[in-house]
Amino acid sequence: MTEEKLRNDTADGGTPDMPVQPTEVSADSAEQAEVESDALMAQLAQMEATLGETEKKAAEYLDGWQRSQAAFANFRKRTEAEQAQYRLTANAQLLSRLLPILDDFKRAFEMIPEAFSSDPWLDGIRLVERKVKSVLEAESVTPIALKPGDLFDPGLHEAVLCQEVEGFNDGEVVAEIETGYMIGDRILRPSLVVVAKGPAAPQPPAEEVSTPPNPNTADSTDS
Repeated sequence: MTEEKLRNDTADGGTPDMPVQPTEVSADSAEQAEVESDALMAQLAQMEATLGETEKKAAEYLDGWQRSQAAFANFRKRTEAEQAQYRLTANAQLLSRLLPILDDFKRAFEMIPEAFSSDPWLDGIRLVERKVKSVLEAESVTPIALKPGDLFDPGLHEAVLCQEVEGFNDGEVVAEIETGYMIGDRILRPSLVVVAKGPAAPQPPAEEVSTPPNPNTADSTDS
């Protein structure tokens, strides 16, 4: 810049143009920034590791909780099923004790003489029988349907006698000795029945075995 130009700029009230010097970053500042950056990266890595460990533990806790919930649900279902089975068994035992009473009513009515069949006092006995039947029906107890000629079913019937009976084929029910009952779809008491059996197969006649002559006997005869 010439001296004349400097005077002109000063005279105009302006500030003479000064060259701009570049800002220099010291080596210490750069090193400190790098150290701080490394510290932040290490802190971030530690936070990420801690977060990963926390998520892993949370997943383990969730899995354990879900397993506990499933185990408890299974335990509750098993307990409820066992209680229902216990109630059903106890109920069946109690109801089975009423069945002989119906058997007694049935036998008693079958043995009433014809002359007394229309007596009014029998109506009271029949009313008691109907009440017992209504109690059983309310508990889903029903008699097993059976008639002569039906095939013997070991799941429903119990044979007390097997014999040859004319007019019945092998395995058919001839008569019912005691009525069987169901409770729902389970057997409360099987039916006691007489079952027909087929005639025995004829045995072939035994073949006669011829005895060969004894030579010693023949010699003694000739002599």
